[in-house]
Amino acid sequence: MKLDRLISRHASLGRTAAHRLIGARRIKVDGATVTDGHHQVDRFSCIELDGVPLQHAGRPLHIMVNKPPGYVSATVDEALPTVLDLIDDPDKGQLHLAGRLDRNSSGLVLLTNDGRWSKSITESTPKVPKAYLVETVDPIQPGDVEAFASGFYFHTEDITTLPVKLEILAERCARLTLEEGRYHQIKRMFHRVNNRVTRLHRESIGRLALPPDLAPGQWRFLTIEEVGLATSP
Repeated sequence: MKLDRLISRHASLGRTAAHRLIGARRIKVDGATVTDGHHQVDRFSCIELDGVPLQHAGRPLHIMVNKPPGYVSATVDEALPTVLDLIDDPDKGQLHLAGRLDRNSSGLVLLTNDGRWSKSITESTPKVPKAYLVETVDPIQPGDVEAFASGFYFHTEDITTLPVKLEILAERCARLTLEEGRYHQIKRMFHRVNNRVTRLHRESIGRLALPPDLAPGQWRFLTIEEVGLATSP
């Protein structure tokens, strides 16, 4: 949001009066005087007029969860437990998900109240890669590597999936790295090669890996470094 709009909204001054205050050097953003009405601010910016707060800086929340199977990637569900139920924080009602996992899948899920950060994960260009550990009913064939790299056409959406890196780890286990997350995409791709997924676990988002000491069902705040890693292609 532009600074002049926020001031006019919060102080009920109107846009013209807001510009006058900004031009008179009476507005500070996060402690620094700002004279550009187009300066970008958000809910985490501290805005002051003559030293009096017009908006206190909000508390940014960037959280990782090791989602167990059975939990829904949602903030509210009338019948099923959600990933939000795993979090114990007084401000958790502000959170939304930065990407989802199927109910029966497990692994890394990110939640935040920072819309720009979550958008940089889900809608960025280049896209942020995500890595999954997959187990299947039948042996994974060497030819599947090329099939996943070539992409699959999904008639329902009328799209061809982006190239997926498939690394075979064992007879029925592989690591997939992909840059999109369409509905049941991994399960549908394995169905195309006549196989079925029995376990799906997300290991990483961007360069942020699920730490080995975060047990299923546990959560914690991200460090400043980890916030950046999650958006790194």
